[in-house]
Amino acid sequence: MTAIRIFSLLLGAPPSASSLAPRVDLLFYSLLAASALVVAALFAVNLCFLIRYRRGSPAPRPPLKIPSIKIEIGWIAATLVTFLGIFFWGAHIYLFQERPPPNATEIDVVGRQWMWDIRQPNGRREFDELHVPIDTPVRVLLSSEDVIHSFFVPAFRVKQDAVPGKIVSAWFEATKPGSYRLYCTQYCGTDHARMTGRVVAMTPDAYAHWLTEGNPLPGLEHRGRALFIRYGCTGCHTPGSQIHAPRLEGIFGHMQPIENRQFIRADEAYIRDSILQPEQHIVAGYANLMPSFKGVIPEGELLDLIAYVKSLADKTPSPRPEPDTP
Repeated sequence: MTAIRIFSLLLGAPPSASSLAPRVDLLFYSLLAASALVVAALFAVNLCFLIRYRRGSPAPRPPLKIPSIKIEIGWIAATLVTFLGIFFWGAHIYLFQERPPPNATEIDVVGRQWMWDIRQPNGRREFDELHVPIDTPVRVLLSSEDVIHSFFVPAFRVKQDAVPGKIVSAWFEATKPGSYRLYCTQYCGTDHARMTGRVVAMTPDAYAHWLTEGNPLPGLEHRGRALFIRYGCTGCHTPGSQIHAPRLEGIFGHMQPIENRQFIRADEAYIRDSILQPEQHIVAGYANLMPSFKGVIPEGELLDLIAYVKSLADKTPSPRPEPDTP
């Protein structure tokens, strides 16, 4: 790994500051070295043949003793095995990158022309600056208010598009304290080049202290609870409601039965779709009575609402009171 760091410095590569970076670098530089060896070998063979078998040279030119078909089979088989090895190596890294640890700290990141709107778990809000603890898995939940953006931290080897109408995630674990550049690498309009920021990696104690600094703000779930009341969600999704609507307690992270005898996991994307496109996944046994809030709820408030529903994951649904019979 020391040789890789030296080679990275010589090439002017960004620093390696996450648990993913050494894995990506090892694969990249291995491919680079293998490609260089193949090019060098082919160049040497071509140069040798050009000189030895040039026109008028006395070098013997006997017929091949090995059938050409065997040479072709050997070359194709060696190439196939090599590329399959590279494929499985890359797939292993990809799966590692796509599976965040269950205890990862979740931070909401909203892309907006032309800035990053970041919300910490305790409600503290940042713009174009993301503070994270080192040696702690961090999962960023990415969304966009307008066009496609792309969250890219070169030092972490992490890049993920933020797509309008969806919540996508990426995760990393910073390994070194410091300040690292954050870019949008998807052209998003006039000031795309200015949509930059930084990620500040801190020790866990320094990060915990930083979270408590400044004006105290209510957490995402507390703001989500207030929005839940303001938008009238309590009229249907509370035990005292006379509307036949699904309970929200205890659903997050579990499989939900929907129409046509299918099941879907209640994750962030499911909650988002249920708010903006309620007709897309109708819970089995319920009518589609919920109106769409698309274009009504801003992206930031939508994240607060999702955080509130997630906070109900460990609560047991309250029984719905039976209507009075005459």
